[in-house]
Amino acid sequence: MVVSDKMDKTVVVRVERLVKDDRYRKYVRRYSRFMAHDEANECGVGDRVKIIEHRPLCKRKRWKVQSTLTKATQV
Repeated sequence: MVVSDKMDKTVVVRVERLVKDDRYRKYVRRYSRFMAHDEANECGVGDRVKIIEHRPLCKRKRWKVQSTLTKATQV
């Protein structure tokens, strides 16, 4: 899910995963944030996107947006 699109040709994508807690045996959500290249500036906040690994484009950007799965609804 895209959480930021303020940069030019770059989006910040949050990836969620479930991890089982050792002590309480419940599932806890863990998040990772990746900076991904968006060539056409077509992604917006709230969009669900698919990212793929790519060559380094700058210091922190090693991912590329492959496709947009769902667009965010406007309120």
